[in-house]
Amino acid sequence: MQFRFGIRMPYVVLVITTIAIAASACGNELVNQRVQGANVESTNSHEDSKKLRVITSISPIRSIAKSIGGDRIIVSEIIPEGINAHTFEPPPSATRNLSESDLVLVNGLNLELPIIELAKSNVSLDTPMVLLGERTIGPDEYVYDFSFPRVLGNPNPHLWTAPNLASKYGSLIANALSEIDPKGSAYYKVNLAKFQTRVAEMDRLFSISIQTIPEKNRRLLTYHDSFPFFGNRYGLEIIGAIQPSNFSDPSPSNLAKLIKQIRDLELPAIFGSVVFESEVLSIIADAVGTVEIHTLSDDDLPGERGDLRNTYFAMMTDNVRTIVNALGGTAKPLDGFDISQSWIPESEFNG
Repeated sequence: MQFRFGIRMPYVVLVITTIAIAASACGNELVNQRVQGANVESTNSHEDSKKLRVITSISPIRSIAKSIGGDRIIVSEIIPEGINAHTFEPPPSATRNLSESDLVLVNGLNLELPIIELAKSNVSLDTPMVLLGERTIGPDEYVYDFSFPRVLGNPNPHLWTAPNLASKYGSLIANALSEIDPKGSAYYKVNLAKFQTRVAEMDRLFSISIQTIPEKNRRLLTYHDSFPFFGNRYGLEIIGAIQPSNFSDPSPSNLAKLIKQIRDLELPAIFGSVVFESEVLSIIADAVGTVEIHTLSDDDLPGERGDLRNTYFAMMTDNVRTIVNALGGTAKPLDGFDISQSWIPESEFNG
């Protein structure tokens, strides 16, 4: 979908209550700190001023856009890495970034509604905004689950965790860039081919690695419900999520049900999130005697901006290594996979 706009238990109860208060205070401080340092590429040079300004909502889309746009674009995300995209409210600085953009790329599927609303009032008449999720799958493919129940009307938006769907994001971005920059069309086409070739290889290696997990362990319970499309892709059963639909910690009754479910299934590991920090994971793991892992990420790229590992490829490869090793498989097939950006500099382009 593309838019153009006219104007720019008692102990458990105590623990959960304490966690909620602390998380709220720390979370607000963290948001304030990270928003101040939001990822915006420098545009100081004369050459940079000629490049397309692309604004994305989250860092995985920023990484995919850079893979396609290469050095013909300046790309930034509005939601800083490590921040909850579902509840993020854009700061005043986002207004200026949107008003100066040539292209806005958001995931859609109700993930970033405040950003979409802000864009409607602040991007120019000629600036397209592409809702990647709505253009990748149709309503008959929407997933509703524990954290995203059908009754609330918000489908699970985490399409990009499935590499085959991220590949479609790449095609949509290449088309959007080519429409506003026809002279760069051949360059974007070559970069898209390189990106999709790398994604296809990553997809193949993920499948091989996940198949090494003992069949009884091919079940995934995460804190945040980020991996339904990923699980469907690779035959991993998503048995639930710890975090309820209001993004709080679970109630004592839900916590007790989760503990029983994990104990009955004899899960070797449960997975937390680098974005949604919660001590509830430790409570569950201690009660069941299973391993807790806090390092899964769906929208926080490894390293810092500009690092070799600050890419979509690195984030997803890290996730699969973590999942496979924790569930009793081997991630050795991933050794040597190139997790750097896939685009080529224009100076090396012979189109």
